[in-house]
Amino acid sequence: MAYVITEACIGTKNTACVAVCPVDCIYDAGDQYVINPEECIDCSMCMPQCPVEAIYPGDQVPDDLRHYAKKAADLDYSKLAPGWGVN
Repeated sequence: MAYVITEACIGTKNTACVAVCPVDCIYDAGDQYVINPEECIDCSMCMPQCPVEAIYPGDQVPDDLRHYAKKAADLDYSKLAPGWGVN
């Protein structure tokens, strides 16, 4: 199950997770980064790099943050910039 970036990323958008992702599956969704669940290989490299602890394994996302998994699954990634596209 893919990893999920949750609410704590909003306004922070630290690129440490983007830098370590071996498959470049982290995208800029405007107010936060999102992980494309179709591209994520569940390597977990992003999770310990997040300074605000916004990243969870998909099956361990707290109930009150589960809507972030749905948001990531429903996005049209062809319209988003890869995470490195951010200044």
